[in-house]
Amino acid sequence: ERTDDIAELSAQTATAEFVDNIRATGKLSLADYDQFAMPCLLPSDKERFGVKVVSRILGRTPSLSSDILLYNSANGELLALINADWITSMRTGAVATLAIKTLRSSSARKYSFIGLGNTARATLLCLLSSFPDEIFQVVLFRYKDQAEYFIDYFRTFGNVVFSVVDTMEELVEDADVLVSCITDADGLLIGNDALFKPGILLVPVHTRGFQNCDLFFDKVFADDTEHVRSFRYFNQFKWFNEIGDVLDGTCRGRENDKERILSYNIGLGLHDVFFASNIYDMITNR
Repeated sequence: ERTDDIAELSAQTATAEFVDNIRATGKLSLADYDQFAMPCLLPSDKERFGVKVVSRILGRTPSLSSDILLYNSANGELLALINADWITSMRTGAVATLAIKTLRSSSARKYSFIGLGNTARATLLCLLSSFPDEIFQVVLFRYKDQAEYFIDYFRTFGNVVFSVVDTMEELVEDADVLVSCITDADGLLIGNDALFKPGILLVPVHTRGFQNCDLFFDKVFADDTEHVRSFRYFNQFKWFNEIGDVLDGTCRGRENDKERILSYNIGLGLHDVFFASNIYDMITNR
């Protein structure tokens, strides 16, 4: 698992001229069930078209699951039906890592995580692999026995030191980077805005629980504008841009170590179809 390669590939695809022009949403119950269909056409030289279908069902383990239909765009032939759970987790982790690498403060030391499932594991895996010579102080929010399993997963890594806390206030206090991978939240996770110190980078992967930050954080970034345009406070963001524009140099990212920055990394179906296409080629070319 070349997680450093995946992170670099995400950086490249984030600025590629792919087509991700349809996002259809069907919701049987807003509270308990979401389903998304994401058709994506890759550049003509790839000759690939894909449809990613994602479902979120509360109570299922894991609550998020997805599949990809991969087609030859030249003749319409169905090439493969691919379970996309691994691709989604690793791509999401890679893109979150890319956001952290791009937008964290220069003095970042404390990294806090809540929601310790596959996505959080993939994010930290990409992060530790991207900076093998950096020691990470990682704080985990305790929920059932997730923290213990999470720590055990990384027992062979020498560049991370873990601690576990029982309250959100302890998790956020003095955090330089806060990564949230929870898939559901009942209201705000942190109602006291003052707990988010100047310079913090907040990465709420699944967007839930931090709506108050939309109103007072200095900058907000997203993978795609349409992902966040329907957010309640979108028109009240102090400053907004897509992270791809930071990567290609057309806009500024972090400008000082006092800026509070929010990065919504919901993810793009085109990334997953691109990865699926490459994995398909690796298998068929053996």
